[in-house]
Amino acid sequence: MCGICGIVNLDTNIVSQQPVEVMMRRMKHRGPDDEGIFLEGNIGLGFVRLSIIDLSSGGHQPMVSYDNRYVIVFNGEIYNYIEIRKELEGRGYRFRSSSDTEVLLMAFIEWGEKCLEKFNGMWVFAIYDRERHSLFCARDRFGIKPFYYLIDGERFLFASEIPPLLEVLSTKPKPNYQAIYDYLVFNRTDQDESTFFVEVRKLQHGHYFKMDIGNNRSNVIKKGIDPVRWYDLSRNLKEPFKSADEFYNMFLSSVALRMRSDVPVGVCLSGGLDSSSIVSVILKDLGISDIKTFSALYKQGQKGDETEFIEEYKGQIANMHFITPSSESLLADLQPFLRAQAEPIPSTAPYAQFKVMELAHGKVTVTLDGQGADELLAGYHYFFGLYFKNLFTHLNWITLFKEATSYVRNHRSCYGLFASAFFMMPSWLKTIARVKEKAYLNDSFAREYSRKSRIADSLYSANNLQSSLLDHFEYKLEHLLKWEDRNSMWFSIEARLPFLDYRLVERTLSLSPDQIIRSGTTKYILRESMKGLLPEKIRMRQDKIGFDTPQAEWFRSDSLLRFVREILASDSFLNRRLIDSSRTGKMLSKHIRGEKDASKEIWKWIILELWFREFID
Repeated sequence: MCGICGIVNLDTNIVSQQPVEVMMRRMKHRGPDDEGIFLEGNIGLGFVRLSIIDLSSGGHQPMVSYDNRYVIVFNGEIYNYIEIRKELEGRGYRFRSSSDTEVLLMAFIEWGEKCLEKFNGMWVFAIYDRERHSLFCARDRFGIKPFYYLIDGERFLFASEIPPLLEVLSTKPKPNYQAIYDYLVFNRTDQDESTFFVEVRKLQHGHYFKMDIGNNRSNVIKKGIDPVRWYDLSRNLKEPFKSADEFYNMFLSSVALRMRSDVPVGVCLSGGLDSSSIVSVILKDLGISDIKTFSALYKQGQKGDETEFIEEYKGQIANMHFITPSSESLLADLQPFLRAQAEPIPSTAPYAQFKVMELAHGKVTVTLDGQGADELLAGYHYFFGLYFKNLFTHLNWITLFKEATSYVRNHRSCYGLFASAFFMMPSWLKTIARVKEKAYLNDSFAREYSRKSRIADSLYSANNLQSSLLDHFEYKLEHLLKWEDRNSMWFSIEARLPFLDYRLVERTLSLSPDQIIRSGTTKYILRESMKGLLPEKIRMRQDKIGFDTPQAEWFRSDSLLRFVREILASDSFLNRRLIDSSRTGKMLSKHIRGEKDASKEIWKWIILELWFREFID
């Protein structure tokens, strides 16, 4: 929907307009349609708007309440704003616009922080109370929309993205080496409030904070903000769905809510079960035939190519759009892609999404896609390992034999069985195993930061499938949401995620494991619910691709290899002493000869080095 930012001078000096404008300009791609600034004493709020609901000036921000007491900047969508508005009107409230921003503001006036429990949507917002000189900031349940902040001397600053904060930071930013270590070893980011920059932190999903901007200067400078967790998924699980039909009805409601828009809506169609389910619901139950879809295709036989599945919709959809990412386009796009993301990314999969959003730019303003379904319905193959582990520890031998046999038959792989053995290992041993896989790390760097890493506990501590899925919502999902937000908003597109409707999530994660994994197949209840709606070829497909790319092939192309060799031989790369150059050379040679696929590691090395050059050096 937009980008928001703000500055609070903790020493009570007046905030000038210039730094607020600098932050706004740095994220103008998030809101090309409108902008606004609010300045009052030691607080300044900025806003850039991507118009989605109520395209008139009635949706302008910063928005001031009818009594002039409250000022809001808001990024996101409250999908059930129509229903909440009716409830507020029944309580005597009158509205001046048709925007969800005004509904949010009135809801806060009526219910305070309890209003968060009423919202179905994605959001971050900041509300300034001019009477009490206080600031209230909140983030949605699962972290779909971002909120970054830092304390710079006696200034508190926040923004929807990291680069606007760096633009006005009074010192040179420093790299967070613990985050870099966890990224290189575990392919993970965002498991806590830290970022790749020491100075920048994020408000965690499902949290809010209050700040008295007049009197608690010393506390904020010394201790930072004091976030309150308003939503804990593990404590909000509801009654599980009794049938696939019940699941479908909730999914249908979620998709229908996310189609509310005053601008064109499209779907990112990968050809997989998740995005195809969204398309089929829109076509067949919502009766919308003029939907636009956007897909990444590759050459036949290349990894990541889903042409045969996407073509199942030919004849049903008139406006299908395609793009083909390549090693040449990746090389050309490295700088804008890195600037959009602002942090290292552990694979090229988000680049495919970046290109799909580029394709959609100018054709639609809103997209829907299947993000979150893999975390909700155990879509990754390693979830089989947790399921098998659970059956083994509960001595459920017959079911274990049936499921393991079905898994091997369906997938022609023993990966799930090996994964179950891995998950039975103690956390410390799992960490050692992962570190040994990353033998290219500089020894001193690995020793120092492996001792401090706590990520294994959050990734591997689950004892059963449900707790693992909950852990994914707590520790893993957010980095996927971060990449999606940055990719989409770089091209001024709002991405909406039907599988992350909290009503759907709270009931799905209460299901028994056999409603999620059955007969060697994941997402059982979704597959059952889509019978007769989804082409069978898609409904029962077993492979997992998503926004995958043929990166192994890309990193054997002449143009990319020349670039990789230049990076790995550069003085800046060698002098960082994070990665052992002799080991990287051997891995690269094996990759080129086809002896192993080291493409993910090669990508991580070069994008990390480019990140240092762009944001740190």
